[in-house]
Amino acid sequence: MAIPEAYRRNFATLRRAAEKGDLALMECTDAASGEPRYVICAVGREGSSYVMTPFGHLHDGNPFEAYMPPTGEAFERR
Repeated sequence: MAIPEAYRRNFATLRRAAEKGDLALMECTDAASGEPRYVICAVGREGSSYVMTPFGHLHDGNPFEAYMPPTGEAFERR
């Protein structure tokens, strides 16, 4: 399964932000459900203002039960 190039670029941006210490965890509101979400953001500057770029939110519940790796087998908890 190939990861689309746009996702690879976004991940590279996220890694650079992490290396520079420019990440934040923000409490936001899900636009569809109105539920609170805890969103991982890259922090940038635009003049004297901060710019938060959302990359994804932390999973509610047990992520080991929500996702399967490409092999189709369950993730192994460590």
